[in-house]
Amino acid sequence: MSMKIIRWLFLVVALLTLLMSAACEQKKAPAFDYAGSEAKAIALADSVIAACGGQEHWDKTRFISWDWFGKRLTVWDKWTGDVRIESKMSLVLMNLHTKQGRAWKLRNELTDPADVKRAMEYGIEAWMNDAYWMILPFKLKDGGVTLKYVKEDTTYEGLPAEVISLTFKNVGLTPNNKFHVYIDKKSKLLVQWNYFRDAADSSPHFFTPWKNYQRFGNILLSNDRGDGPRRIHVGLGVYDELPATVFTSPDSIDWKQMKMHLAQSDMPHAN
Repeated sequence: MSMKIIRWLFLVVALLTLLMSAACEQKKAPAFDYAGSEAKAIALADSVIAACGGQEHWDKTRFISWDWFGKRLTVWDKWTGDVRIESKMSLVLMNLHTKQGRAWKLRNELTDPADVKRAMEYGIEAWMNDAYWMILPFKLKDGGVTLKYVKEDTTYEGLPAEVISLTFKNVGLTPNNKFHVYIDKKSKLLVQWNYFRDAADSSPHFFTPWKNYQRFGNILLSNDRGDGPRRIHVGLGVYDELPATVFTSPDSIDWKQMKMHLAQSDMPHAN
């Protein structure tokens, strides 16, 4: 083999190695902050996850749908990252990992690249916000989260609870936020959260209860944030399978008809 061919092969291998290294670095997600978190807070977070069904059952859960206070529908494929985010004005079908997809406004598809980019950014922001309002118990040990034990306290409704704080290390759209999570001493369920716009704030911007836990398959989810019907996540459902068109077609979804079809076909679901 000539030296010219050897040098060429060496350059090819070096280039491939560089590209693979860059790809791995790009895909690398931040890990939960074990080093900065307190053992007691971690144990309490683990107890919340266990009370809601456990990490294994959460990992096996695939499709979740909910309507954020009746204003914005989210359908999420946890395994692939595909989402459908739909309101009266707009629809976004995208993948949370690739940040690519399609969008419609007032039933007209957006084609201008700048408009599509803004729609994808909106989709990410909407999902991040709505997911914390819906599935916070399973996000207590997300990447970049730091947990600290705060104190024993009672909730606004008088339940004895232990309180842990969540802060964020360079993740999310608002990394300066802080949550105080109230964990019921008996049930170990998350029963209240206090939201701080800035981790340095002494008083929360708001707080809400987490009520009406319901079983969906092997997990528990809460849809009631207090203050009557205005603070209820409607359309809550967990499914083992959904038609691919949920994430590819702009056509409206008749959820009542779909659930009837799933029941008739013995397709596992919960509603």
